[in-house]
Amino acid sequence: MNRNFALLYRPKSLDDFIGQEHLLSASAPLRRLIEEEALQHSFFYGPPGVGKTTLARIIADRFGRPFYELNATTLKIDELRSIFKQYAQALQKPLIFIDEVHRLSKTQQEVLLPFMERYDALIIGASTENPYFSLTAAMRSRSLLFAFQPLEREHLKMMLDRVIAREGLTLQEDAKAYLIDTSGGDMRAMLNLLDAAVSIHPVVTVEILKQLRPSALHDGANSSDTHYNLISAMIKSMRGSDIDAALYYMARLIVAGEPPEFIARRMVIFASEDIGNANPNALGIAVDTMTAVSRIGYPEARIILSQCLIYLTSSPKSNSAYTAINRAIQSVEEGTLLPVPEHLQSLLHKGYLYPHDFGGWVEQTYLTQPMRFYESKGMGFEKRLDEWIEKITGKGRSS
Repeated sequence: MNRNFALLYRPKSLDDFIGQEHLLSASAPLRRLIEEEALQHSFFYGPPGVGKTTLARIIADRFGRPFYELNATTLKIDELRSIFKQYAQALQKPLIFIDEVHRLSKTQQEVLLPFMERYDALIIGASTENPYFSLTAAMRSRSLLFAFQPLEREHLKMMLDRVIAREGLTLQEDAKAYLIDTSGGDMRAMLNLLDAAVSIHPVVTVEILKQLRPSALHDGANSSDTHYNLISAMIKSMRGSDIDAALYYMARLIVAGEPPEFIARRMVIFASEDIGNANPNALGIAVDTMTAVSRIGYPEARIILSQCLIYLTSSPKSNSAYTAINRAIQSVEEGTLLPVPEHLQSLLHKGYLYPHDFGGWVEQTYLTQPMRFYESKGMGFEKRLDEWIEKITGKGRSS
């Protein structure tokens, strides 16, 4: 008989909630906002089975608001408008929870905006994708964004022990470890597997579990390894020009079912942050890879990812572009706000020397005081850029 442990043991209060201490510890800002009933429109994003929907339900219960749980894949605009109309004159506005919010169309997001602006409802969305990629800037500007992390091994063990004790279940020790280690930080996946195993035999063995789940979920890891550790190891191996190590960690991610788009996005960032102008072609190749894998998908996407990874890992490395913009931003944030010289201002132009009238370059002032952010590493194509700038200006960057 299926007991539906995931539903039966879903936490009903903040004190029962397991994990996400960075959001829900006693002093964490999100918990304070919930306890003060001062929460604004919010979007929860992170891996599946880590408590996003559960927390939304706890919030709705605590606030005592009418609660609507919708899914973006089936959501209709008329359905939203009907809810807002129903509570137009009510003092107590509803809480609308939208799961898989990254699937909202641009039109649906635009329909929501005026209602969010007037607070005709409190909107909470959940997504497995980063809202910086999936939501419009207008939606993000009206909301708080909270990142949920994969549950740690001790979090899963805490829940597993709770269920075993209350249900009087019998599990071998290696079966407990298998349940925890192969669930990839996903509480729901762990409880669903336990549910299925108990339905087969009252004594849960690792052999039964392996028949139901032959391999690990999500991050391809066991014990304390996580999705974040694997992608970090892949990037660090690429930075260190170790092709085989980088391929190994990428293989772990692929076998675990990591979306190819996520891996490709990280390689695009790497191409600019760690290679930069040492090999300018790297960024274009990484962007082409991201486009290709989004259209093709697995299993063939693995070949495209491998080709790009090998190219990036083999490229000369320079972080000069990365450090240059960081230094420039730091300077501005620390209060260095120089006036724009009159001859450079858009409405004046008086005194501005048009370089093309002087063969491509002419001496003139662009900053009211000397500033230095960019330091070439002289790596790969950067050396050619150094030669170009020296030829154009008649002086090197060291001048």
